[in-house]
Amino acid sequence: MTSAAPEGGQRRLRAGVIGLGWAGQQHVAAYAADPAVDLVAISAMEEHLLARFGDEHEVPGRYRDWQQMLDEAELDLVSIATPTFLHAPMATAALEAGLHVLTEKPMAETGEAAAGMVDAARRAGRVLDVSFNHRQRGDVTALRAVVDSGVLGKLYYAKAGWIRRQGIPGLGTWFTKAASSGGGAMMDIGIHMLDMALHLLDEPEVTAASASTHAEFGPLGRGGSGFGISQVEEGVPFEVEDLATAFLRLDGGGTLLLESSWAQWIPHDLCYVTLYGADGGATIEWGGAPGSDRITVWTEVAGIPAELQPEVGEDGRHAGAVAQFLQKVRSEDWTPHDGSLALRRARVLDACYASARTGGEVRVGS
Repeated sequence: MTSAAPEGGQRRLRAGVIGLGWAGQQHVAAYAADPAVDLVAISAMEEHLLARFGDEHEVPGRYRDWQQMLDEAELDLVSIATPTFLHAPMATAALEAGLHVLTEKPMAETGEAAAGMVDAARRAGRVLDVSFNHRQRGDVTALRAVVDSGVLGKLYYAKAGWIRRQGIPGLGTWFTKAASSGGGAMMDIGIHMLDMALHLLDEPEVTAASASTHAEFGPLGRGGSGFGISQVEEGVPFEVEDLATAFLRLDGGGTLLLESSWAQWIPHDLCYVTLYGADGGATIEWGGAPGSDRITVWTEVAGIPAELQPEVGEDGRHAGAVAQFLQKVRSEDWTPHDGSLALRRARVLDACYASARTGGEVRVGS
């Protein structure tokens, strides 16, 4: 690999990836496919993954020690796709080394840890971004265009949820341990729905949360992503929720109802975002039975009730999130891209979990 400037004269960017699970593999593929990026280093504890993806993408630097990679690989930027509790220390170290950082969601296990990451990005004057890959869906992009057109009028209420039939990730692993994950279904998949809903609502501030959490499947070894009843590792309790619901108050008087579940007695998985406006409503839905994905808008045209089905483009997925991160890195001003938006999401989750513990409404911190 070389670092010659691509056509147009801009210097090629040298990228690294920490973590080679499924998400990390998507980052690796995205960097390797970008003609203006050199993927020069990867880091993981698993030797076979280092060999497999290093060989597949001709990556010269392969490290079991991520800090060694930061010290030696002469990177411009790095993606972090590791367990949640490692995001903050890894991102902070990379930022302090002068690198731009893209980390997987959730940003960190607590709002406090996320705030530390933002502080590090501001001190370093580097980009800190969080990969919300589901925001890159074609139907989300199409619905945002509908919102921007004004056809729905003032938006005052929304519902969003991700409910799985059977999908607790890694019973007995870091996913179900509070200290390493920060939370369960809401932290893992609810954060996606929160991000999409707030993005579609044009980023209102969440002012307060009233939430409840439940753990009815995981403690019994039920609901794992395999079939039937999983064996909970002896001595490793299920410490997080497998279902969470939240009622969120928005500035300007709007409200958002959020639900997320890893396991539930339902016929099939379901993801949805529904928007309620003064002049129209809209919904996107996916994840259920084959062919059930849909985007629909209800409004009036010349005083006549109308149902519209906007055209939907391709899904951007992780490649789209990586592309947006690279666009921010290549921009002339890195100041706006310090992770503040993702920090706001983390503060909302903090308030939700606090509300679930206390049984009352909790103000969202700043």
